[in-house]
Amino acid sequence: MRVDWDIFCDVVDNYGDVGVTWRLARQLVAEHGVAVRLWINDLAAFVRLCPEADPQATRQLQAGVEIRHWAAPWQPEPIADVVIEAFACTLPAAYVEAMRQRETPPLWLNLDYLSAEAWVGGCHGLPSPQANGLKKWFFFPGFDERTGGLLREQGLVAQRQAFQADPAARQAFLASLGVQPATGARLISLFAYENSGLGSWLDALVAEGRATHLLVPEGRILGDLQAWLGEHGLTAGAIRQRGVLTVQVLPFIRQEQYDRLLWSCDFNVVRGEDSFVRAQWAGRPMLWHIYQQDEGAHWPKLDAFLQLYLDGLPAPAAEATNGLWRAWCAGEELASHWRQLQAHWSQVVEHAEHWCQRQAARSDLATALVQFYRNSL
Repeated sequence: MRVDWDIFCDVVDNYGDVGVTWRLARQLVAEHGVAVRLWINDLAAFVRLCPEADPQATRQLQAGVEIRHWAAPWQPEPIADVVIEAFACTLPAAYVEAMRQRETPPLWLNLDYLSAEAWVGGCHGLPSPQANGLKKWFFFPGFDERTGGLLREQGLVAQRQAFQADPAARQAFLASLGVQPATGARLISLFAYENSGLGSWLDALVAEGRATHLLVPEGRILGDLQAWLGEHGLTAGAIRQRGVLTVQVLPFIRQEQYDRLLWSCDFNVVRGEDSFVRAQWAGRPMLWHIYQQDEGAHWPKLDAFLQLYLDGLPAPAAEATNGLWRAWCAGEELASHWRQLQAHWSQVVEHAEHWCQRQAARSDLATALVQFYRNSL
């Protein structure tokens, strides 16, 4: 029997929300054989992730997923068996009323943001009775068995490991992006929000005297990069040299390419949620630029993840990693923290792969959602 799923995505943070829901929708279709309609209110953001999509189409099929423009006013549509409101977005009132009138109410899930905070495990899977008689369930991604896990396609880690073990595949991929690093150069990717501490880190990379190729996908960090370079108007394809440091701006690339970019690099700076999770599957040392929230609400979330992530890492290496992450997220000077991390580099590299394997041993988010639905029948 065919099971229909509706996923609603209200694009808030440029590409993060739509990035997560697009990955999830594709995996549900490809691996679990369900029919998915992905409702997106900003198709222009979606097109950046799926260039072949039509930003004007109210309805289109991409990778087996029915992409629908979530427009106002809402027009009547059949109600799905599973309804996901991603990241606490508000469903159309008419749709909710139609859910209430359906002979068999759908499974209504609030798929929330990823967090390592302890309270998440206690709230995951709990019901929230609504005033209209419907019941909504909280569903949290997470890092332990009390949560719904992380987005991870079947065979992803094995595919990544095979890629990293094949220098020719890495070289061919980088060449497809116009990247030709010097022999032996360290590769670093930089995808982050605005950060006043960037200049001090770039200064440290130059001072190290080690050939480094910095790959910067187009995004919000470009302004700070331009300020450090002393120029304006950097666009995709630009390459600048400062001593042993090569800086190259990359175009915005589709998700599959971004995954391979992370796999290709020795160190990855990521932001938000989607690239944060993908960097963990890359099995390489990373630096997370957590989304800044009012009144410092992001700090407990950062500390909660670091407490989990650094478990098992020798204390000096853990302290160096913690110091770098906190300084980066505060926009502070980074040179001393970067030097401290380099002193423990081999341990940090080994730990990144170990963390990846630990997370990969748990059920993935799409599978957990499907199982939750089956358990509800």
